[in-house]
Amino acid sequence: MMQSNTLRAVGGLSAFAVAAGFAVSIGGGVASAAAGSTSWADGNTNLSRTISNVTPVEGEIITSSTTFKRAQFKEAELLWMVKDFHQTCLTYVPNSAKLNGNAIASTSEAGFAMVGSPTATTTLARVVDNFANGGTTPATFVFSYKVGADCARGVPLVTGMDYNGDLGFSTFATKGPSVSVAKNVSTTALAPVTGAKVGQSTTLSATVTGGADGNIVEFYDGTTKLGQGPLAAGTATFAWAPATTDAHSLTAKFLGTTQANESTSTAQNVSVSAADVVTTTAVTGPATAVAGADVVLNVQVSPAPVGGTVQFKNGVTDIGTAVTLDADGKGSITQQFTTGAQSITAVYSGATGFVTSTSDAHNITVSPANVATTTTVTGDTTGVVGTDVALTVNVSPAPAAGSTVQFKNGTEDLGTPVSLDAQGNASTTAPLAAGTHSITAVFAGAGEFQPSTSTPHTVAVTPANVATTTTITGDTTGVVGTDVALTVNVSPAPAAGSTVQFKNGTEDLGTPVSLDAQGNASTTAPLAAGTHSITAVFAGAAEFQPSTSTPHSVAVTAADVATTTVLTAPATAVSGTDVTLEVQVSPVPTSGTVQFKNGTDDLGAPVALDSEGKASITQQFTVGAPSITAVYSGATGFITSTSTAHTIEVTAPAATDVATTTVLTLLPTATTGLAVDLVATISPTPAGGTVQFKDGDTLIGDPVAVVNGKATLSHAFLTAGTSHITAVYSGTPGHLGSTTAEESTVVVTDAPGNGGMFGSLGNIFGNIFGS
Repeated sequence: MMQSNTLRAVGGLSAFAVAAGFAVSIGGGVASAAAGSTSWADGNTNLSRTISNVTPVEGEIITSSTTFKRAQFKEAELLWMVKDFHQTCLTYVPNSAKLNGNAIASTSEAGFAMVGSPTATTTLARVVDNFANGGTTPATFVFSYKVGADCARGVPLVTGMDYNGDLGFSTFATKGPSVSVAKNVSTTALAPVTGAKVGQSTTLSATVTGGADGNIVEFYDGTTKLGQGPLAAGTATFAWAPATTDAHSLTAKFLGTTQANESTSTAQNVSVSAADVVTTTAVTGPATAVAGADVVLNVQVSPAPVGGTVQFKNGVTDIGTAVTLDADGKGSITQQFTTGAQSITAVYSGATGFVTSTSDAHNITVSPANVATTTTVTGDTTGVVGTDVALTVNVSPAPAAGSTVQFKNGTEDLGTPVSLDAQGNASTTAPLAAGTHSITAVFAGAGEFQPSTSTPHTVAVTPANVATTTTITGDTTGVVGTDVALTVNVSPAPAAGSTVQFKNGTEDLGTPVSLDAQGNASTTAPLAAGTHSITAVFAGAAEFQPSTSTPHSVAVTAADVATTTVLTAPATAVSGTDVTLEVQVSPVPTSGTVQFKNGTDDLGAPVALDSEGKASITQQFTVGAPSITAVYSGATGFITSTSTAHTIEVTAPAATDVATTTVLTLLPTATTGLAVDLVATISPTPAGGTVQFKDGDTLIGDPVAVVNGKATLSHAFLTAGTSHITAVYSGTPGHLGSTTAEESTVVVTDAPGNGGMFGSLGNIFGNIFGS
């Protein structure tokens, strides 16, 4: 391993290696996957690093792989540690680390800062001797990362790696490729607006996807801004009170942020009606009355509406039924009151074009009549839970038949009021819980008969001992990700509101559920793959004994995995020239084939996917615009999918172009950091065009213009090792493009006699560990 960031040392390091990587999921929007790769040599070790999508969006999982391969006939290298550098906003996906397709344990290690990016972190993974058989088998590390919401948008996020082995240590902390996260794609939808009236508030509501709480949404009437509101749980609102009855074109506009793009809803044409007429309601009547005597209450609604009713109320209690207003907006009722202060209001219901209104309270002081009464309770003094006790009341002297008495259990009402007969008697039956109860009867008064309350009547109730049976029914099969439905019945039914706990084996399945009056309850729950033994446990309630159902078996199977198929191909081609079509199926399925198609026609036979979910074919096309797709067949556990259509513009080759040859001239050796000239000569001499110099697959600088048949680039190599240089002539009208044969130059770290950063020690370590 030789390069400018290389340190050589001997030591017993922990047997760790790392891989970082990245995969794809939908976040604030969908972006086309754009892979990025870089390759370089470190002594006799060749490395290549690929990120599946260097322009992801929030929420995507992007995969990265780093491949190590020793030069042929070189000794094997044992890796002790590989560290992969990434930004803190990229979160490592647990258990995603793999070495040559096999899962490896991984850990996070703090304290490794990336050069020029102090927020970077590293991820480590354990590995054993991975360069066996003299280094002929490559070692590929693959990992996954999720793109976080806190990633800066449109900013290159540098990645890199370093490693340590028995041949030394090298660092490539900023080698790349860089990742640039795209902004979220947002959508804005304005909820339908109905019932808008002049001067009356109408709530405008906009739903935004891709935004975040606190982001601003503006509301417009045409080009006029009405106001704005912040997003909360994806929705922003604004209270709009239109001033005119004209037609209004309403839109909602999400302003966009550094994290998400702006979006505007579809315009909504809204008709505004004239404002309703505001009404006032007034109640009149006497200020005093006697209990049991008739009282006339009058109401006036102004201005007199066309239609509508008035409901008289005593506090919050309705007095009789709603009263229909006459043509003058008037109405009345006759009512008797019990002793005490009465607060009377009248509520106008409203009508078409008229707004509802409520009167101010009209207070009436009601004096008691002068007949004192005595109320007495008799009946059962003992009882059993589940069996009603019988109670009787007498009010003496007897008030008018139909007067009522309220039985009470302590301070709580026992049922509804019961009516007295002509002799002042009434009776009731009621269920009571276990315990001692103090029963009273309250006569509220009627007419001239004053109120009275009985002395307490004691009833001792003992618990019953009712055996119950709990039965569970419901789904017997399910699929992971879909809730199963379960129903329980407890018989005989205990009191409504008693609870049952569903269980999956010994574990509670959710929280207890309440039984209805028939002893039934139900629930839904997600279950993992496998066979589950579900029971329902009734814990008992009052006199109803506990019981547990017999087990109910539910077999849950795993759900199929959805796939995506991505086709990669050039945008243009020349007829009669080979075109490579490539495909990636994600997540990587265990098997299956891809059928390439031109429109509805198959291109060749189906192609089997490799271990990375990839496949490719080479095809020639005639002049035209073929529409290419790739169809994944699906496999056990993986769903079929079809790529987006990709159009290739195919043109005929130029009939008069002259073939060219390009010859590369460069020095056989170079020193890192010192510039040397790379010269390309094109013949016959063209009238223009450019030359792109390349080191392997890596571009060297920008294209260089051809002048008098030559293109020259001054270039300083930064990494020691053997560089494989080519030059690609672009061609120009009348001259075809051409590519040189590959030429090699050996790049050394320092000039002869110079010890570099470590002086003579650098040469010593180089001699000991050089490869």
